[in-house]
Amino acid sequence: MGDSISAGFGIDKSTGWVAMLQKRLGDDFKLVNASISGETTTGGRHRLKKALQRYEPDLVIIELGGNDGLRGTPIKQMQFNLNDMVNKAKASGAEVMLLGMQIPPNYGQTYTQKFASVFNAIASDQGTLFVPFLLEGIAGKSGMMQADGIHPTAQAQPLMMELVWSELQEWLNKLTNQS
Repeated sequence: MGDSISAGFGIDKSTGWVAMLQKRLGDDFKLVNASISGETTTGGRHRLKKALQRYEPDLVIIELGGNDGLRGTPIKQMQFNLNDMVNKAKASGAEVMLLGMQIPPNYGQTYTQKFASVFNAIASDQGTLFVPFLLEGIAGKSGMMQADGIHPTAQAQPLMMELVWSELQEWLNKLTNQS
């Protein structure tokens, strides 16, 4: 469940990090990319119930919040939406991985810091799997961001996939140990 970062905006979707993750997982797992460019945490919260019913996932990966930040959404609203999504996913029996995001500093130091800390707080409070910043090692690096400075290039996708894969291995190991 994500926004343009996971939907593969501006690149061939078959080269996006989600498609790469599916290839890495192989045929034993089916990954459903329910990401929509422009999505906010409010939109994701409203879409999640139907997606949970339709797909009955074992794991829900949430990559939302960037558009909330770019629109100056109140931090408390974004936090409520993300917490609600985590709670709904857990209530359905799924585990959750939260992918953190950061926003450019032009929104002011206070908002920028509070924005980034929301993801960490939710992951800690809710006990979710967690990638603190999906664009770690990508944001601000030459060749890694499209001309808009917001969306990662095809070159950045393997790095994003590896960040998620590192955290996903913890979940996969738990599955293996339960068998």
